[in-house]
Formats: sequence, structure tokens, C-alpha cells
Amino acid sequence: MSFQGFEGSYLGDASRIDKQARLECKICWYVYDPAEGDEVWQIPPGTAFVDLPDHWRCPECDGDRDQFMVIED
Repeated sequence: MSFQGFEGSYLGDASRIDKQARLECKICWYVYDPAEGDEVWQIPPGTAFVDLPDHWRCPECDGDRDQFMVIED
């Protein structure tokens, strides 16, 4: 698994994230996959990371959104 540029993080700039991109929490390694959504926060499948509500946090460790890194398949 490798990480895209920008220092392994999207640095809070949502314009850098593809709508299909999966992101991984750098604290607990939880992966947010838009195809699956997030059952804990009741986010429906098909919701891109950039479209998550502002109050969304990692469902595993409660980390901030800016703690997520874009991952490549």
C-alpha cells in the first residue's frame, strides 16, 4: 500500500481528493470507503469523503477528518 503525495494527507484541502478515493485514519488505520459509507455515523454507501458532514469523525478512534490519508489500491 502506498500513499499519494501531499505528505500522506490531503491537508484539509478537499479539492485534492477524488470522489472515489478511500482514506485511512493515520491514528487507528480505519479505512473510509465511499462504496460502503459509514454505519456508525449513518452515512449511506456512495458518499464521498469530501461530502461527509463537517462533524464527522473517525468511527473507530474519534480522530479528526484531517487525520485521514488518501490511499491507493
